[in-house]
Amino acid sequence: MEEHLYKEIYRYLGYRGMTPDEQTDALVAECLAQAREEMQPLSAVRRLDVRHTGEDRLLIGDMDIHSHGLARNMQGCEKAYLLAVTIGHGIDTLIRRAEVTSMMKAAVMQSVGAALVEELCDRVNEEIRIAAEKEGYHCKPRFSPGYGDLALDLQRDFERILNMRTNLGITLTDTLLMVPSKSVTAFVGLYRGAQECSSGGCSECNLYEDCTFRDEG
Repeated sequence: MEEHLYKEIYRYLGYRGMTPDEQTDALVAECLAQAREEMQPLSAVRRLDVRHTGEDRLLIGDMDIHSHGLARNMQGCEKAYLLAVTIGHGIDTLIRRAEVTSMMKAAVMQSVGAALVEELCDRVNEEIRIAAEKEGYHCKPRFSPGYGDLALDLQRDFERILNMRTNLGITLTDTLLMVPSKSVTAFVGLYRGAQECSSGGCSECNLYEDCTFRDEG
């Protein structure tokens, strides 16, 4: 797990096909230790019904959503989880401090924060998967507002339905960015049976060609 976390940090830093030097390794270790001391991981989830109401249109709970990407991701799904996670305000403070003294350290701290919040997402997603499988469901890959053609405006619905301000301390800016910055919202669709996932991972993603983090295997 630790090896995977370091790999993700280096991916966010742009080390693709390159080996970081010892100085960078030491800085990553330092930033990771500081971030772990300051992070306050929190999460919230809620399961809602899914209805496919037309071409590229879904009703998830009371949200009427038009999105080709999400409709494709949710193909065959009858339920979906909304999830929101954050690692708290501490990482933002560390990033601001680093920006004053070292932009390299600030960049590393940004990458550490991104990797840590994704790690938290994965843990919550795994809890969802285990609970879903007990009821005969399987999970689709996470799909977040602002990804592909899925409107970022849906952040307001996540805020409302999950009561993110009270439960997680997450607020939205006028441009719908989340504060703390290292926070994530996403849908996780649930389907029954042995169907192939329509998202299919990286090779089937409509953003594959432009994605910095696509799988290369």
